[in-house]
Amino acid sequence: MTRHFLTLDSVGREGILANLTLAGQLKSMKGMARQAVEGGRLGLIFDKPSTRTRVSFEAAAWGLGMLPIALRPDELQIGRGETIADTARVLSRYLSAVAIRTFEQAKVEELARYATIPIVNALTDEHHPCQALADVMTIAEEFGGFDDVRVAFIGDGNNVCHSLIQAAGYLGFTLAVSTPQSYEPDPEIVAAARANCAINGGAIEIGHDVRAAVRGADAVYTDVWASMGQEKEREERALIFAGYRVDVDLMKLAAPRAIFLHCLPAHRGDEVTDEVMDGPQSRVWDEAENRWYTEQALLYQLITGRDTLT
Repeated sequence: MTRHFLTLDSVGREGILANLTLAGQLKSMKGMARQAVEGGRLGLIFDKPSTRTRVSFEAAAWGLGMLPIALRPDELQIGRGETIADTARVLSRYLSAVAIRTFEQAKVEELARYATIPIVNALTDEHHPCQALADVMTIAEEFGGFDDVRVAFIGDGNNVCHSLIQAAGYLGFTLAVSTPQSYEPDPEIVAAARANCAINGGAIEIGHDVRAAVRGADAVYTDVWASMGQEKEREERALIFAGYRVDVDLMKLAAPRAIFLHCLPAHRGDEVTDEVMDGPQSRVWDEAENRWYTEQALLYQLITGRDTLT
């Protein structure tokens, strides 16, 4: 059966941990494992603009000996009426894997249903699992693991938040989510993660008190207030989320060892101040770099079916 990466549920706890181990090995090699998937071909479908996702996946593919092929919506017949199923069948004859960044989670799932090659969710409106892998790698590098780690997520209960919730459930750290009223994460995702926490440890806390979420946290995480596709809501959201800005005073409530995380791009002055983004607690550039290695490990795992380099 073809393996896909649609959400963190696709790989579970053991798959995440194996990814982090392999990503660490690839990082020590500066991403150079040119014989690992030599001759492979990675298709990159982008229905949304991208900086980190496109560049990190292209770097990851090249480092494995693969040819990355970027495909814009206007370059595909799917934009002119060809079905997703037919597109999946055709691309499966040309490529070794496809990473897709799009709007609807259902589109990624349909592509995976008909593809005979691995499909990777490179971001949808519901999930951002590749980002979560880089996030937890950064946390593990900083704290040596996940035991007794508390992460505060401040802002919108969006795709990034959903994938972090799933990560907490599988890895056993505590995730305290603080959002404005009516911007909470999907309750079904929260319930499933809490069930996993009962097995793996940790906890999922959902609330609206920013200071309570951050108090004693080892990592403080935020994201933009208006994601792609929500630009028309930006002014309205700026008013609603005004109390959810991460600044120096808020960071002082976190643990002394606390770090700051952001999936990027950041809207400086909105969800985070320059002093925090550029300050000594910030790990956002390490976090962005780790996209490269976790995605490289993921491609290797999915295509070869192995968790270790041979």
